Amino acid sequence: MPELFGLFSAAFLSASFFPFQSELVFITMLASNHQNDWLLLLVASAGNILGAALNWWLGRYITRFENKRWFPVKKAALTKAERWFTRYGKWSLLLSWVPIIGDPLTMIAGVLRMHFLPFILIVTTAKTGRYFLIMLAL
Repeated sequence: MPELFGLFSAAFLSASFFPFQSELVFITMLASNHQNDWLLLLVASAGNILGAALNWWLGRYITRFENKRWFPVKKAALTKAERWFTRYGKWSLLLSWVPIIGDPLTMIAGVLRMHFLPFILIVTTAKTGRYFLIMLAL
């Protein structure tokens, strides 16, 4: 059970603005054959989706702090993600699993007040799909 919590935490952190790679933890756990592959897929996906939901929620309130010195996101990164999201719309969230661009996209969805239900459905598809493809590859 501690291993599953570790996987969940790794997936959650990697979906936030913390630099972390959950795929390595997921692959290691799949290769160890100590847990059911589908359970690992569920736990990793849940952590990653919850991390993205946190980003969305933070995005709803973050712009009021962007002029503060401690603000964690560079203005250029927010502007780039906002342009991307505005250009490609909600379907750009299918790239929410991609390192570097995925986390700002999920936050921008909150900044731009995207409704939560379509947000969570698209992000769930993208993030679970990524882990599923990794599982199939092994």
